[in-house]
Amino acid sequence: MRISFCQALLTGAIVLNLLILYFVSRAQQQMMEKRRTQGKGLKKMSLSVSGLGVAGGAVVGSMVGANKVGGLVGGMRSPRMTVLLREFEDFENYVGDVARSFLRQRAEVPFMVVADTLPYPPLALPENARLLVLSPSPEQPPQTHRPEFYVQTEFMLLVPDGVELEHGRQLERLIRELEGEGGGPVRLVAAPVLTRAAVHCLHLQVSLKEWTATYSLGASGSSGSVCTALHGDAVVLIRTEDLFNLSVPLARPLLSALFIQTALRGWKVKLLEGLSFSAGHRPLFTSAHNQWKADSHLKEATSQLMRSFGLKHLVWPDGRDQWFGCSKETARCFGTVHDDTPEYLYLERWTPPCCLRALRETTKYVINILESSGVRYWLEGGSLLGAARHQDIIPWDYDVDLGIYQEDVPNCEYLKNLDSGSLVDANGYVWEKAVEGDFYRIQYSEANHLHVDLWPFYSRNGVMTKDTWTEHKQDVEFPEHFLQPLVPMPFAGITAYGPNNHRAFLELKFGEGVIENPQYPNPAKKKLGRNQL
Repeated sequence: MRISFCQALLTGAIVLNLLILYFVSRAQQQMMEKRRTQGKGLKKMSLSVSGLGVAGGAVVGSMVGANKVGGLVGGMRSPRMTVLLREFEDFENYVGDVARSFLRQRAEVPFMVVADTLPYPPLALPENARLLVLSPSPEQPPQTHRPEFYVQTEFMLLVPDGVELEHGRQLERLIRELEGEGGGPVRLVAAPVLTRAAVHCLHLQVSLKEWTATYSLGASGSSGSVCTALHGDAVVLIRTEDLFNLSVPLARPLLSALFIQTALRGWKVKLLEGLSFSAGHRPLFTSAHNQWKADSHLKEATSQLMRSFGLKHLVWPDGRDQWFGCSKETARCFGTVHDDTPEYLYLERWTPPCCLRALRETTKYVINILESSGVRYWLEGGSLLGAARHQDIIPWDYDVDLGIYQEDVPNCEYLKNLDSGSLVDANGYVWEKAVEGDFYRIQYSEANHLHVDLWPFYSRNGVMTKDTWTEHKQDVEFPEHFLQPLVPMPFAGITAYGPNNHRAFLELKFGEGVIENPQYPNPAKKKLGRNQL
């Protein structure tokens, strides 16, 4: 039988497809076998790495193998939790006593001590407690310094220095309580440590956009308090998977870092009633000097944590403010602004609150001097827009603009001699003639260049004009009748003056509907989404 050309071509195509399928199938089998081999190698490596030494002779012991949840190992119950102690001071601590207290009651429970660097003086730990140093060493593999590599239990118990375990039922109660919450928002349970200061349940609201964390008192319920943060010493239980899924699971101060991250994820903590841990070593420090050192370390660690998390302002339940951003003695939080778009907008954030605070202080100071000197002024541009929309500075603005009558400049001692150079007044504010044109700038300080700009206008045939113009579309002439009279407006915590018809004035400069339709200064570079308000 003769085979046509088309039949031969079809037969060849079928054979080629079969060959391709064969080789693809074989490659997949080889890849699966390779993954199985790598998995076995990783497990062996985890067992071997757990015995590696760290700098200075501290040993990271094996915490795998015998720690699988369920089953028996050597006749003992396999543990469901690993106890972790993170917060302690090298110069005076009770870490060894804490470890012995837990291991005396539950010898099978792994006890891990975690430090940034090798503690000095060296810790005196019992045999079954292990030390892990987070700082990497160039001669060791990276997993040596990663605690999640050694933890094989379902839960992690975070304990402070000086705490004692009186009986194992305390641990079992914590596990039952957390398991009883199922998959709900409560992802942590806690028990207070009995000290002179009570543990408080707090509500924590974190706004990264506004660089701010706000604490308020939480409410108590009949079966315990459910909130988003705790204040005071507590023992905290969390699932291992949840802990190590946090961005920085063991940052210090531990509980502050923990609750900021869990609050951002919508997780809650339940502070249990009827369960507490004793503290045989309280106060922790035997001298005022050591207490001072510990307080200094806490302050330094807190500042470093806030900087790394991008938080510049904490508000406490009593209304007290704690600042971690710029001040009169430091540079402002952002550099030179390009294209009217400060760098923080590209981070999806607004003006840091410390910068807004400095702008408000400078505005209040400048306006007080203008009014006492007889210099007529009015809120201009974006500052007037902020007054109309927020009664404050626009949340993403980076300076304040005021218009002034040019003929009134000689009335102010700080302005009349500023043809060149600058003047630092008795309160540290810097008055200068701007190099960009014929206007004045008052800076918060010599170090911090947050500022108020004064734009001199003069009347010509009933129209307010000036000698220096910018490329901003709102920088235009306008009828003088908007200033006759000037009217008081709330702005940045004070009463300032603005045009008598601020809506018409703003729509002349920015366009119709500008008050109701907020937008970043240069939408071509960075646009404000409706979901960002």
